[in-house]
Amino acid sequence: MKIKMPKFKFKLRRMDVERILITCSAAFVVLLAVRGGGPTEMYEEPYDQIPAEQTATTVETPTQSTVVYYQDGDGYLVPVQREVEQQEGIAKATLSLMVANAKNDMEAARLGLLTVVPEGTTFDLDISGGHARVDLSAEALNNQTAEQESNMVSAVVWALTEFPTVSDVEFLVDGQQLKTLPHGTPIEGRMQREGLNLERVETVETFAGANQVQLYFPSDSGRLLVPVTRTVYSDEDVATAMLEWLKGPRDDSGLQEAAPSDAALLGVTIKDGVATVNFTEEFVKISEQSDGGVQSMRALVMTCRQFPGVQRVQVQVEGEPYELPTGQKDQPTFANVAAEVVEQFPEVMQVE
Repeated sequence: MKIKMPKFKFKLRRMDVERILITCSAAFVVLLAVRGGGPTEMYEEPYDQIPAEQTATTVETPTQSTVVYYQDGDGYLVPVQREVEQQEGIAKATLSLMVANAKNDMEAARLGLLTVVPEGTTFDLDISGGHARVDLSAEALNNQTAEQESNMVSAVVWALTEFPTVSDVEFLVDGQQLKTLPHGTPIEGRMQREGLNLERVETVETFAGANQVQLYFPSDSGRLLVPVTRTVYSDEDVATAMLEWLKGPRDDSGLQEAAPSDAALLGVTIKDGVATVNFTEEFVKISEQSDGGVQSMRALVMTCRQFPGVQRVQVQVEGEPYELPTGQKDQPTFANVAAEVVEQFPEVMQVE
């Protein structure tokens, strides 16, 4: 059985609604007067009586730049310039940023990278007379592969020698001098910078006069610039570096081509700190890249600036100054700046 409830309709005139609202407002005022004992006067608390935590202004913490070495998914070491809190012992603090832990791993992942030192590793560091002596805790022996072990050693050497007060690095492990680490990486004696991400040399013969040049190419994702070291059998100068840069990375490198494959070098001159690099007309195809050629131009500039005396790079095409259609004019002073990478790719990157 369904019971139907009677329906009632109420009609209120506008005048009735206004009367109800006026009555309610008056009652509310009376209630406030009764509870408050009368009208409430505005009171302004003297500034000197306000608690300090309410008046304190935000003070920006001074920061300083440092270079941290991470690795990417292909095993390349990637230098990244970061801003950290200004502090004494910045060299030791820099090494600590490369140790695997939740915070460091997240910071690296935001850049699409990985930390390079096993979790739990600590450092004792002494720098004197241009030499750095670093004592790694026993956790540094926990690398899973020879590649990881080698990258850890190289990353520590390169990170420390970024500082002008360090020319070479000596390793101890848990207070002991070792010749090699568990996977065979040598750490005996004073170690200096050697070719970062050194390419394999096809021939087994050794030729006198072999040199090395560092070339920058965009990573597989295009987010970062990766330095690779190539062995050449010619002069170690800007012209040689540009010829090798035009050849691109190795086919199996996982890195992106930076320059159009059919572009050629017409010449290089250096005057008053400016390296002028002149290409054939095919070079303009660089602007057809997905980012308008910005990363490739950065790679070109960084490849040239490795040489002493080169402060700026002027690109020419068939003898005429060339700029990207994007209007990009600022030249990088470092390959990868963390704040710029995160700003361009703000999402958190997951690296396998």
